[in-house]
Amino acid sequence: MQTVFNRIAIFGVGLIGGSFALALKKSGAVRQIVGVGRSRTSLETAQQLGIIDHIADSVEEAVAGSDLIMIAAPVAQTESILRAIVPFLNAKTIVTDAGSTKADVVLAARAALGNKIAQFVPAHPIAGRELNGPEAALTDLYVCKKVVITRLPENTNDDVAAVAWAWQQCGAIIHQLNPAQHDAVFAAVSHLPHLLAYALVDDVARKPHADTLFQYAASGFRDFTRIAGSSPEMWRDITLANRVAMLEELDSYTARLAILREHLVQADGAAIEDIYSNAQKARHNWISAIEAAEKQQREGGD
Repeated sequence: MQTVFNRIAIFGVGLIGGSFALALKKSGAVRQIVGVGRSRTSLETAQQLGIIDHIADSVEEAVAGSDLIMIAAPVAQTESILRAIVPFLNAKTIVTDAGSTKADVVLAARAALGNKIAQFVPAHPIAGRELNGPEAALTDLYVCKKVVITRLPENTNDDVAAVAWAWQQCGAIIHQLNPAQHDAVFAAVSHLPHLLAYALVDDVARKPHADTLFQYAASGFRDFTRIAGSSPEMWRDITLANRVAMLEELDSYTARLAILREHLVQADGAAIEDIYSNAQKARHNWISAIEAAEKQQREGGD
């Protein structure tokens, strides 16, 4: 069984990395957290908020003595961060990430880490907000949320268990997929919805009467487009990293829209209602399953 981490280094102390730090601190699962990042201002804010205990002035300082290294930066930065840490990486240090795509991250890790690849345990927490930065971090962001570990053939059971244990201390529920399965699934249920939300808001914003449209946009528009408030840099990287699967899902969705458009052209109310009813039923079933799983998780923790 995993014991308390003596020292964890987090590359990226915003929403994801910051929430990970806060949750581990609350659970008593770590003695010290060191922060690393591109912005000194963000690191100082994270320290002031109690997210991190110390700001590392160099990668070497961050890596030295750390039991676990968490990469919570945009996925396009993963390889450069891994290349920076590998010269200082102790054989017993575990490296993990929180990237929203996995196949590209694994390729980057193999290129950067070489014969140290066994120390990298890829993971993805299925949680987030439309806000960014350390100020957005929440202690309970991961409670009853899924974390998918996409273990590599080289990973040891102990290292995978240690990463799983860290997330469990955050209140998360552990799942496992391989990287290709992960990317195909999340192209449909996460990456495509973000693309659609960004596209809709961008379309409205470019219309000549955009001010009037936004003036009358209400809760339906707000709810549908909430995720368009997320980090453009992060979602640019995710979109490009999972481009092939995204294109497949976008083509599928476009075909469904074409069918719905034809029903609208034909004023076929029955066909439109059939699509709406199927969607409503599927969503109700999905929400019920989530609520049941959350209830089981809460009761199991009592």
